[in-house]
Amino acid sequence: MSEKTTHFGYTQVPEEEKSSHVGRVFSSVATNYDRMNDFMSMGMHRLWKRFAISMADVRPGQRVLDVASGSGDLALAFARRAGPTGQVVMTDINDAMLAVGRDKVLDHGQVAPPALCNGEKLPFPDDTFDCVTIAFGLRNFTNKDRGLAEMARVTRPGGRVLVLEFSKVWKPLSKPYDTYSFTVLPWLGKHVARDEAAYQYLAESIRMHPDQETLKGMMEAAGLVKVQYFNLTMGVVALHRGFKP
Repeated sequence: MSEKTTHFGYTQVPEEEKSSHVGRVFSSVATNYDRMNDFMSMGMHRLWKRFAISMADVRPGQRVLDVASGSGDLALAFARRAGPTGQVVMTDINDAMLAVGRDKVLDHGQVAPPALCNGEKLPFPDDTFDCVTIAFGLRNFTNKDRGLAEMARVTRPGGRVLVLEFSKVWKPLSKPYDTYSFTVLPWLGKHVARDEAAYQYLAESIRMHPDQETLKGMMEAAGLVKVQYFNLTMGVVALHRGFKP
């Protein structure tokens, strides 16, 4: 029987190896992650995250899980909003990225306990969190359906799941966007992050990620209802939000 494979950018790799490939990418770029985000999005990632934070509507006393938390921008904002009576937990599969996020949250005087874990196997009971988010992490999952199901599982009834991710850009912009993605991004990766291959993977992983309607259907298949999405910057990024019945 042949082994199951999945995509790592445009390359097919055995399913059990994808997480280690992704891990090497993010271990390499962790220390320059925020700076590269500013360069490659021209600062737009801050506006995209601000919109996601607003739509998450986290209130004092609520429990929040930020999956694939990375450098911790969402976790920090949620910790401020949940306040001392709430709780924000940040997870990541990569210890280098999780350390960057943990330190950022602490440096700003907030607390968000970190948990090193795979987003497809979340170590939390059912119906735990009022809000579960993931920003720019879902496309790196080996099995996105499993990850979405896990996020839905740990959300309490009436709670919400939000996915902020690169998506399918407005068609008239597709050619210039491709040129930017496959020339400028690797160049920035080479000269800023000292890792050209990591940002070549980024460009490829975006193209392999489901489009807006497909991801909406996947969230509904995971058991979420009232799923809707919001295109940002002409579809370069989309925010999906769904609720657990």
